[in-house]
Amino acid sequence: MSELLIQPQWLADRLNDAGLRIVDLCKPDHYAEHHVPGAVHLPYDELVVKNPPVGGLLPGREAFAASMGGLGIGNGHHVVAYDEEGGGRASRLIWSLHAYGHTRASLLDGGATAWLQEGYPLTADGDAPEPCAFEATLNEAVIADYDYILEHLQQPGVALLDARSLEEYTGVRRNAEHGGHIPGAKRLEWTELMDRDRNLRLKPAEEIQAQLAHLGIDAAQEVIVYCQTHHRSALNYVALRRLGFTRVRGYHGSWSDWGNRPGAPVAQGVSPLQTL
Repeated sequence: MSELLIQPQWLADRLNDAGLRIVDLCKPDHYAEHHVPGAVHLPYDELVVKNPPVGGLLPGREAFAASMGGLGIGNGHHVVAYDEEGGGRASRLIWSLHAYGHTRASLLDGGATAWLQEGYPLTADGDAPEPCAFEATLNEAVIADYDYILEHLQQPGVALLDARSLEEYTGVRRNAEHGGHIPGAKRLEWTELMDRDRNLRLKPAEEIQAQLAHLGIDAAQEVIVYCQTHHRSALNYVALRRLGFTRVRGYHGSWSDWGNRPGAPVAQGVSPLQTL
C-alpha cells in the first residue's frame, strides 16, 4: 500500500511523474478557478449512488471501473486525492478505491487549503484525461452494511465510530426517520481530526491516537466508521488506517440507511466516555 498521507511538498516534487494521477474533489467552481497542475476533477455525486432515502452507497463494480478509467486511472497508477473541506470527499475516493482493490492511493494532507496557503503552483487549465482500463475487484473487508453490523453488534472485538455532530449522535438533530446512533457506538466527529493551525492537515498521529484511546478504541479491534452517508466518516477511515489500524470498515449508506430501517436498534443520549 502506498503512503496514505502525503505532504504538499512531496506532491510538488512529483507533478510530472507519469505514474501519478491527481484527483480534485473540490466544488466545481473552485476547480475552475484554480487547482493543482495536472489534477482532473471528479464531481462527488459521481462517486456515490443514491437510493432514497438512502444516500452515499458504493457504486457497482462496472460503474466504478468506468469512472476511474474515464479519469485516466489505471491499476498501476498512484492516486493522490484532495478537496477543500478538510479531506472528507477525497477520503471517500480513497475508501472506494480500497473497496475495489486499489491500494495505491493517498490523501494530500491539508488538501487545497494547505496547497493554496503555502504557495504551491496553481493552474486554471483543465486538460481532458486520456481514458484507460481500470479493473475493479471487490474487497469486502473494508465494507460494512446493515446486516454485517447487526450481526456484530456489541461484540467486544468490534468498535463502532460515529463521525457526526453531537446533535446528530444524541438524536436532537434528526436526518432520518429515527434520530440517534447505533447502540454501542462511540463518537469522534470528523472535524476533531483536523488541525486548523496547520491548514486543515490531519492532527499529529499521537493526538488522534490519544483521542481514540480515550474512547476505548485500539488497533486490536475491528472498527466500523459511519456518519450520515459515509462522507465525513471516510476521513475517520483514512485517519485510522494511517495509524496502523488494519481492520477498518466503512458503512456506506450509514445513518441514512440505519436510521430509516423499521426495527433497527437505535440509542439516544450520550455519556462522557462515548464522545469527543
